[in-house]
Amino acid sequence: MKITAPEQLAQALKNARKELGLTQQAAANLVGIKQATVSTLENNPRGSRLNTFFKLLAALNLELKLAERGSFEEESGWDQEW
Repeated sequence: MKITAPEQLAQALKNARKELGLTQQAAANLVGIKQATVSTLENNPRGSRLNTFFKLLAALNLELKLAERGSFEEESGWDQEW
């Protein structure tokens, strides 16, 4: 998945959390933060701390990879930003 904005990262984390069948509270418990923090991250990611994103990435068994712009194509072949 190509992510170019905080909102996209937040949505990806929310989707992963739901795919794992975790509530916001359960995800928060995994990393020792409040449920309200998970809610804020998912609904207002621009106001969230980067460290919180990384804690949730780890709890959801996800990792962040960086690539030079233009070098990444999604499986669908779509390579344009909105």
